[in-house]
Amino acid sequence: MAKYEKLIHGDFERVLNAVHDGIRAGSSSASYEDGSDFEANGIRCAVRVYERYSMAGSNRVSMSVTLVGHGEDLFLSAITAGGSQAVFFKMNTMGEEAFLRRLVDVVERL
Repeated sequence: MAKYEKLIHGDFERVLNAVHDGIRAGSSSASYEDGSDFEANGIRCAVRVYERYSMAGSNRVSMSVTLVGHGEDLFLSAITAGGSQAVFFKMNTMGEEAFLRRLVDVVERL
């Protein structure tokens, strides 16, 4: 598992779209699996789940991205999972880290 969290100041929709487009453009095997949106009392929350094939691990890895915002104050959390071939412990997390790195690159350019 790899995790990235960041406080961002900006437009919720613009950040969400940039993250979505950046993840999808980062790998030909990246796919958008599903998402959920919620809004109440001026707080917005969007959850997105992506998946891609990892050549390094010869398996698929997933990444859950959550964006929470109140006005232009945003919090983004991304967590990857999968990519390990061991039964009882985690090894070979290169695929997860590479998937997350793509998201980090997108967010840091905002």
